[in-house]
Amino acid sequence: MATYTTEIASDKLVSDNPIHQRLLKAYIAAKPLVSGDLLEIGCGEGRGVEVLSEHVTTYHGLDKIGEVINTLQQRFPKATFEQATIPPLETVPSDHYDTVVSFQVIEHIQEDKLFLEEIYRVLKPGGKAIISTPNIRHTLSRNPWHIREYTGTELIRLCEQVFDKVVAKGIGGNDKVWNYHEANRKSVNKIMRFDIFDLQHRLPASILRMPYELLNRMNRNKLHKQGGDAVTDITHDDYLVVDHPDKGLDLFYVLEKE
Repeated sequence: MATYTTEIASDKLVSDNPIHQRLLKAYIAAKPLVSGDLLEIGCGEGRGVEVLSEHVTTYHGLDKIGEVINTLQQRFPKATFEQATIPPLETVPSDHYDTVVSFQVIEHIQEDKLFLEEIYRVLKPGGKAIISTPNIRHTLSRNPWHIREYTGTELIRLCEQVFDKVVAKGIGGNDKVWNYHEANRKSVNKIMRFDIFDLQHRLPASILRMPYELLNRMNRNKLHKQGGDAVTDITHDDYLVVDHPDKGLDLFYVLEKE
C-alpha cells in the first residue's frame, strides 16, 4: 500500500524520517484527547488507526484513495474504513462522533469553512475535533498540492467562525528538529535561486506538481546523504507541542462543540 511520494511521507524511506516523525507526533499528542467513537478524515497510510484505535471505542477512517481504504480494512478488521471525497461528509449522520481527527488535510480543501462546518455537524454535543496543518511561516517553498496554507491567526479566525472553543497550539521541536529544518531551508534556497522568474508562484499548480515531486525527493535524499544520523535519529519525541502556534512547524488545534 505504501505510497512513496513526498506529499505522503513514508515510514519506509529513511530520507522521509523527519517528516514521518513530525506527522506521527500529531497522533501521539492526540492520544490523551480522544475518546468514544472516533472519525478520522484523511486516514492515509494508517498512522491514526495504529496509534489511536486502542484509546477509543470505535474507529472509522475516511480517505479519497480507494487502494488505501481496501488495504487498511484488511490490516485492521476491527476498524471501519470508507472511500470519500469531502466536503461534505455525505454519509456521516449529525451528532454522531465524540472525536474527529484530521491531520494535514485542511490545506488541501477548497471549501475550508464548509469542511469545518461538516466536522462540527457530525460531532456530538461536547465532542472535540483535533486538526493539524503546516504553519505557512515555516514553509520553504510553494507546495502545489496545497490549496492554501495558514498563519496561526488566520486559522484561529476561521475556526472561531464555526466552533465554540478553539485551543491553538503548535508542533515544534528541539535542536535536532530545527537543525534539520535549517539545513532543509538552505538546500531549498539553493534550488530556488534558479527560479529567477518566480515561476513557483506564477504557474498553475498542476504544472508544478511533477517538478516539485522530483526536486523534493532529490533534496530529501541529499539531506540524508549529507546529514546521516541527523536525519535517521530524529524521533517523534524530538517534536514538541508548543503553546504558541507561531512557534510550531505545524499548527495543532483542538476545537470543541458545546
